Amino acid sequence: LGQAPGKGGEFYLTDAFQYMVDRGRRLLTANVGGWYDCGKVDTLLETNEHLLRNGRGLAPAPAPGVVIREPVRIEAGVTLRDCTIGPNVTIEAGSRIEGSTVEHSLLGRDVRLLHAQVKRSVIGDAQVLENRSVSDSVMDAGELALAK
Repeated sequence: LGQAPGKGGEFYLTDAFQYMVDRGRRLLTANVGGWYDCGKVDTLLETNEHLLRNGRGLAPAPAPGVVIREPVRIEAGVTLRDCTIGPNVTIEAGSRIEGSTVEHSLLGRDVRLLHAQVKRSVIGDAQVLENRSVSDSVMDAGELALAK
């Protein structure tokens, strides 16, 4: 944008709009069915649930020892063994879930859960949880924080 990022090293949407207007661009509006502030963990999880219930779900074929409670989105390349997944869970490619339970949560790429329980949480890419329970939390860069 030709300027320094704002607070927290972020660029804001309003700054991007002003940048476009300053350069003669025209902004158009459109009606939307809902607005979700995904800057909040609770709303991010609500948005995930809404998307899963409205066509974004993707469940793997049934496998022994794996219980799937839809809606879920489990991308190709996820390994599931002796686990319960769902409802309202998204798991990105490369993740491995063994002996664990995940519900109402988002798991990034290459997440490893071994004998873990995850509820109402967002787990970032390449995070590892072993013999641990987390709820209402956010985990990224090896750090765990309460979401509330």
